Amino acid sequence: MRLFKMPADSRQWLAVMNFFMADVRDGLGAFLGVYLLAQSWQADEIGYVMTIGGLATMVAGIPAGALMDRTHAKRLWLSVCAILMVVGCLVLLLWHSFAAIALSQAATGVVRAMIGPAIASISLGLVGSKYLSRQLGQNEAWSHAGSLVSVSVAGVLGYFWGLSAVFMLLAVMAVLALLCIRRIRPQEIDYHAARGLESHAAVSDSSRAVWKALLQSRPLLMLACIMMLFHLANAAMLPLLGQTMVSQGLVNASLFTALTVMIAQLVMIPMALLAGRYAEQFSYERLVTLALLALPVRVVIASTWNSPWAVVPVQLLDGVGAGLLGVALPGLVAKMLQGSGHFNVGLGFVLTIQGLGAALSPAMAGWVAQRYGYAMSFTLLTGVAVLAILLWWQQARQTAAQSAAGLQAGA
Repeated sequence: MRLFKMPADSRQWLAVMNFFMADVRDGLGAFLGVYLLAQSWQADEIGYVMTIGGLATMVAGIPAGALMDRTHAKRLWLSVCAILMVVGCLVLLLWHSFAAIALSQAATGVVRAMIGPAIASISLGLVGSKYLSRQLGQNEAWSHAGSLVSVSVAGVLGYFWGLSAVFMLLAVMAVLALLCIRRIRPQEIDYHAARGLESHAAVSDSSRAVWKALLQSRPLLMLACIMMLFHLANAAMLPLLGQTMVSQGLVNASLFTALTVMIAQLVMIPMALLAGRYAEQFSYERLVTLALLALPVRVVIASTWNSPWAVVPVQLLDGVGAGLLGVALPGLVAKMLQGSGHFNVGLGFVLTIQGLGAALSPAMAGWVAQRYGYAMSFTLLTGVAVLAILLWWQQARQTAAQSAAGLQAGA
């Protein structure tokens, strides 16, 4: 199985690096909620501090993408991200004040904004657009495998030594990611291809040219809006489910959190590999459709089945959605902006807008849960998820109509 083959070149070291960066991207949010709950934080306070991290990701997203378009020092910036994660973990361990946690979340939010465009940029530069989906599938599969392993270890560590051990593990994983980054050879990266150019054609990096490229792409704008709604409904799901179970004393916080993440990651690994292998034939658009459809189903299950066993179907569906989107989203953006030279800033733009939804989601859900109960909060999330599907369906209809009109005009 190629996923576990020993790395021999930069592409494979890049994929393996995702193993150690995994908890930086995916796992911290779930543990952070129950960690702060154990420190006697209230639901709305947890929502606020997680929102600060999300807002930092949102603010840094477009500049991070623009930086990745321009710079050749992509490995250096990935290394900076890993180092900042170690610092952020130390802050979480040593200080529990609102200001300290908010500051650490702001810093790690900036890191998360840079990681996505940086990895996508190096991937495109190493393999080109023709093989991008397969590299993205490999990256995502290693990433989810990393989450699975780290969460398994973290669950055991947290059970015996408390949730603080989780953040020690994150710091160790960040150091190992640094070693992988060092093995990626910069001379193997095509820096023109890495920004979406098919040749060495000149491209303007002025703010006006960048914004013109972004704002004139209606499909890109619609994709950003739909992803914002998706994450507005999705980001609060797992923390809210965990808080519901923990507040009723139905589960152990450490083991439950580990279990929720493990189930999803087990599904994400094959889904990412399948998406990477068949994205070109099946189309990135259909992968996005499947991911969108899974969300309202899992929210309804979480809100109507008051049992720890609800986590099984809820997280199975989470694995389907996240596994598909991890490949489909950067692939779709690369397809939309092919030849523009602004792929990374375009990806940063979409991630920024979707980050707005992810940032507001915990605060919105926490505020509603604190005042009207968890059931009302889940109902609100369901409505937002359905709205995202309706907009995607409308966008697909317009795209199909424009394609048909283009064919008739050319006939």
